[in-house]
Formats: sequence, structure tokens, C-alpha cells
Amino acid sequence: MDATEPIVLVVRGRLAMADTARLCEELTVQITTRGAADGTGAIGEAICDVGGLVRPDLVAVNTLARLHLTARRHGLRLRLRGADRELHLLLGLVGLSVLAEEARP
Repeated sequence: MDATEPIVLVVRGRLAMADTARLCEELTVQITTRGAADGTGAIGEAICDVGGLVRPDLVAVNTLARLHLTARRHGLRLRLRGADRELHLLLGLVGLSVLAEEARP
């Protein structure tokens, strides 16, 4: 993997509360692995591909908020890719519209 490519975490299906910790751990592993690989620990941003998310709900919003916090703890910005209108509306409703900013392709 090229060190200039962003980290991409793919989220698919319908999320359950039990998925939150697992996804945060997956993101942490990707961040620490990439940071160690380039020697600087600086990556810039992580992309969360939510195009395969089924029927987004408040569990999905909670998971994305926690992924956002995980990325921030490592000095990264989390951006979404493939968010549908329903997810955008939910994020705005709970005051997390900053998460709805789309990643550049």
C-alpha cells in the first residue's frame, strides 16, 4: 500500500451496537500499521466507505461518531464516502453534519 493513499475502512450491512468496538479497533490497527510503516505517523485523513450501509439508523450514527473520535485521537480527519441522503439527514439531526462531508474520490 502506498503511504500517500488514505486509510479506507469499509462499513457494510446493518450495524449492531456490538460492531462499534470492532470497527474502532479495525481503524486503530490500520492507523497504527500505516503510521509505523511511513515512520512519521502522519496520514492526514481516513475514509469510511459507507456505501454498503443498509438502512442507516442511530446505531450507525453512534458508530460513525466513535470512528470519528478514534481517528481524531490519532490526529486524522474521518471522511465518509458513499453516504446516502438518509445518513446525511440523520447526521445533521444529531448535530454531526461535519461527518457528512464527502471524501474526494
